Amino acid sequence: MFQYTVRRLFQLIPVLLGMTLIVFSIIRAIPGDPAQVILGQQASKEAIAALRSKLGLDNPWYIQYFDYLKGLFQGDLGESIRTKTEVAQEIWPYLAATFELSIVAIIIAVVIGVNAGIISAWFQNSWFDYTAMILALIGVSMPIFWLGLMEQWVFGIKLDMLPTTGREDIRNPVNAITHLYIIDTIIQGRFDQLGAVLKHLILPGIALATIPMAIIARMTRSSMLEVMRSDYIRTARAKGLRMFLVVYKHSLKNAVIPVLTVIGLQMGLLLGGAILTETIFGWPGIGRYIYDAISYRDYPVIQSGILVVATIFVTINLIVDLLYAAVDPRIKYN
Repeated sequence: MFQYTVRRLFQLIPVLLGMTLIVFSIIRAIPGDPAQVILGQQASKEAIAALRSKLGLDNPWYIQYFDYLKGLFQGDLGESIRTKTEVAQEIWPYLAATFELSIVAIIIAVVIGVNAGIISAWFQNSWFDYTAMILALIGVSMPIFWLGLMEQWVFGIKLDMLPTTGREDIRNPVNAITHLYIIDTIIQGRFDQLGAVLKHLILPGIALATIPMAIIARMTRSSMLEVMRSDYIRTARAKGLRMFLVVYKHSLKNAVIPVLTVIGLQMGLLLGGAILTETIFGWPGIGRYIYDAISYRDYPVIQSGILVVATIFVTINLIVDLLYAAVDPRIKYN
């Protein structure tokens, strides 16, 4: 296991290097000049040329790329062209916001999706099975931006039950320590703020969880149906074991590998693909951070933001691969 982990970690290096080259090349194909965007349309050519020289944008692309790689190997993610702040310093609050939202969304998706898939498989062809699979199909097909707007209209405007934007109550802001507001409020014993933070998480969390929930439910049902046709499951049922033990101890344990794969992939996608949800609900996450950087042609922020998201994505995939052996003892890594 240790040798396999080390080998996989070394395999991540060329993947991330290739990703940096692709992103570096693509963002320089974006129309617009960062110096022009910063100085405005009325800036003189001399001022624009001076700023381009100061930012190193007048160097050939390959020199800019190797300068960027040199900084990465030294732990430097660069400096934001717009805010003049180190990216490593300002990226964490945004990443923490997306991480917190994604964790809540994947918990909702796993709890509801896995159990819906299990019940559908156990009561195959029942009214619950048909209803759950129809809802899963709707969930996969439903645009997140439409669902988010409907949530805001129903629960925020019509019923006035839940907040529709932001992470916290602006009249009672959280004193950020880790920038993970759930943890920060618990550490400080501010349970009034904790309640407000959780309320702000409900609507965007449900909107973001809808598609993963549907995919997990369908995958769990398919995997459980295959396992429940096995001889050892029929034997367990013939012995009179309770349904709970048959399902969760014998069936689910052997059906969880493909489900675990889907959960890992969806978690990685949530971290990088929450931009629509963050935009609709005014959530200050990494997606909004990168989107705003694209608008300002802030190359260091775009490059480093995507690199951080990609690193988290491949790390989650590695963790999922390692969990296979923990879940199924038959899997060995040589």
